[in-house]
Amino acid sequence: MGKTQDRTALLQGTLDMLILRTLLYGPAHGHQIGKQIQRTTNEFLQMQHGSLYPALHRLERRGWVVSKWEMAPDRNREFKYYRLTEKGKKQLVVEESKWKRMAEAVARVMWPSAEES
Repeated sequence: MGKTQDRTALLQGTLDMLILRTLLYGPAHGHQIGKQIQRTTNEFLQMQHGSLYPALHRLERRGWVVSKWEMAPDRNREFKYYRLTEKGKKQLVVEESKWKRMAEAVARVMWPSAEES
């Protein structure tokens, strides 16, 4: 894999993990997912439709989420609600583990402990 492919895979994997984590709390439509990620990160991550919806479709193709059109309780229109599958819950554990290892590796470079200096 080239550098651009690695970077794209890392960004997609991170977005996938954030979406799966958000859906752990229950079903939501795309706009809700994006807003929840935005709120949770104190507005640091802005979810663009051009990234969010392709990611949701990718997760659906992989069987990690399923979707269904339903009426929104507070609106008089249908939204496509996404739900986490059992396969998606297992994948979330894998993604969290990979993320934790990467974050720890970066932290060791950025803030080496006294023993490592």
